[in-house]
Amino acid sequence: MMNKLALPESSTFPGKPMPPTAECWFDDACILDMDYFVKTISGIKAKGVRPDLVGSIIAHYASKWLPDLSGNDTEKGPMSLQESSPESVTVSWMKKRFFVETLVGILPPERDSIPCNFLLRLLRTANMVGVEPSYRAELEKRISWQLDQASLKELMIPSFSHTCGTLLDVELVIRLVKRFASLDEGTRSGIAVVKVAKLVDSYLAEAALDTNLSLEDFIALGAALPSHARAMDDGLYRAIDTYLKAHPGVSKQDRKVLCRLIDSRKLSPEASLHAAQNERLPVRAVIQVLFCEQSKLNRHVDWSGSFNGTRSPNPAGLEAPVRCMSKREMNAQQMEIKKLKEELLRVQSQCVAMQMQMEKLVDKKKGFFRWKKLGIMPSLKSSVSVFEKIEEEREANFGRQTPIDIKPKPVRPPKWRKSMS
Repeated sequence: MMNKLALPESSTFPGKPMPPTAECWFDDACILDMDYFVKTISGIKAKGVRPDLVGSIIAHYASKWLPDLSGNDTEKGPMSLQESSPESVTVSWMKKRFFVETLVGILPPERDSIPCNFLLRLLRTANMVGVEPSYRAELEKRISWQLDQASLKELMIPSFSHTCGTLLDVELVIRLVKRFASLDEGTRSGIAVVKVAKLVDSYLAEAALDTNLSLEDFIALGAALPSHARAMDDGLYRAIDTYLKAHPGVSKQDRKVLCRLIDSRKLSPEASLHAAQNERLPVRAVIQVLFCEQSKLNRHVDWSGSFNGTRSPNPAGLEAPVRCMSKREMNAQQMEIKKLKEELLRVQSQCVAMQMQMEKLVDKKKGFFRWKKLGIMPSLKSSVSVFEKIEEEREANFGRQTPIDIKPKPVRPPKWRKSMS
C-alpha cells in the first residue's frame, strides 16, 4: 500500500500512467486512519514529491474528515467527524483537536505549499476546538507569509473567546497584518502589499459595523501597513465613514484621531466630494480635503494652460508628448475643469457659511456670559444697542463735567455802583 501511494503510476491498473495530481492517492488515503496517513505522507515526502502536491493531498484528506476545511458547507465525506455518532460531544471535540494538531505537524515547511484559504479555515477550526498556542502560532506565521492570497470570506474568522466582545476576531487579523508588514522587503513584493491593503480596507468596512469594536483596534488595524501600501484611500475612507455611522457617540477628539489615518491627497474626486459634504467628519478634515482638491485643480489648470500655449510644456527639458491634444479634447477638458471649479466653489461657500455660523454662535455665547455678569441677558443685537447708548451717555456727561487738571477761574463778586445821593 505504501508503494502504491507513493508512486505516480498505479499498480492496480498496470500500464496506465496516472497524472501527478493529488487525486491519484485520495481514494486510498481517505480509508486509512490518522496514524497510517502520517506514515504515508512521510513516505511521499521521502520520494521527493513536490511540496505543493503534498499540500494538496493534505488539504483534500482534511476536507474528507472535516467538511469545514473544504470551503464547501454541503460537502461531507464518508469519514466525516461531524457525522452523528453515539459518542459524547467531548470525545468528538477532542478528536477534532487531535486531528488539527496532527495536520499542522505534517505540513510541508516550504512557503506557498498550502493554499492560504485552507490555512485560514484550519486556523478557524483550531481556534474553535482550542488547540495548543504553539500550533496556532505556527498557522499564523504561515498565513502571514501569503496573506496577499487570502480572501475576505476566509479572513472573517469569528471570535471564540468569551472575553472578546466583538463578533470577529479583530485582534487575530491585527497580528497577521503586523507580521506581514514586518517581513523583509525581499520576501514580499509591492503588489502583495497593495493586495493586503485592499483586503484590510474591506475587512475594516465589515468589522466597523460591530458596535463593540473599539476605536483602538480600528486604528491599530488601519495603521498596521505603511503609508505607501495604499495608492488610493477611498477604501479606508469608506471604512471610517461606516465606523462613524455605527458609532455615533464618538467624541470630537476621537474623530480627529480617526481622520488622521486618511491622506486627503489620495482621495478620488468622488470620495473628496462625499467627504466635503459629510457631517460626521470634523471641520478640520473637511477643510483639508477642500484644500487638497483645490491644489489638484490648480495643478490641473496649470498643465492645461501649458498645453494651450500660455506656458511652456517642457520647462525642464522633458520630452515632448507623442500626440498633441485635439481642439475637441481640449474643449472637453476645459468644460470638465469648469464644472469641477463650480462644484468646488459651491462646496467652499457652504463650508464658509458653516464656519460663519459657528463663529456667530461662539460670539453670541461669549456676549451672553459677559452680560450675565452685569445681570443683563439681552440678545446680541440689543446688547450692542445698549452698549452704544451707554457710551453716548458717558460722552455727554463727560462734556458737562469739569476736568480735574484744569483749574477753575475764581468767581469775582459783582461791583456795586456808588450812589450819588
